[in-house]
Amino acid sequence: MILSRTSQYAIQALIYIATQPRGVPILNRTIAQHLSVPPAYLAKIMQNLCRGGVLHSFRGRQGGFCLREGCEKTDLMRILTLVEGPGLAENCVIGLKICEDESACPMHAKWQPIKLKIVELLHKQTLEKLALAVKSGKYRLTELPHAALSLPPASDVRASKAAKPPKKPVRSRQ
Repeated sequence: MILSRTSQYAIQALIYIATQPRGVPILNRTIAQHLSVPPAYLAKIMQNLCRGGVLHSFRGRQGGFCLREGCEKTDLMRILTLVEGPGLAENCVIGLKICEDESACPMHAKWQPIKLKIVELLHKQTLEKLALAVKSGKYRLTELPHAALSLPPASDVRASKAAKPPKKPVRSRQ
């Protein structure tokens, strides 16, 4: 149950979005640039999070991604389930197809209590808590200090136009 690179990128991107002004769409390339991740790969992750109901996606000049209403309360376990699939917490640590108490892998007895603690921790951590920790300056999301995580000047123009709502969100095909 170690986090994949995809899960790490998803969590980092969502925390970044949660640190930005509410309701202002943020371009994929801006997020990718700040997090030093491949933009095309991040775009696929972001679309998956849109389909999962965590993000809105907007097209066009005023486009980008923003959190859906109330999604700042989303816990990390839900995000990981969206990214990795529903079997995440049940998967065997060494990858066996069948690993249960009755037919356990050699790591099962030692890994099971650790896995339960990790799942509990992931349920307790929300995007809001993590974004507040980053905003406080105590923690970093990237190698850059918090001041460098603010939106670039071109996006500030969009923030000032926030009174005018962007186009309707793109409907995801389910």
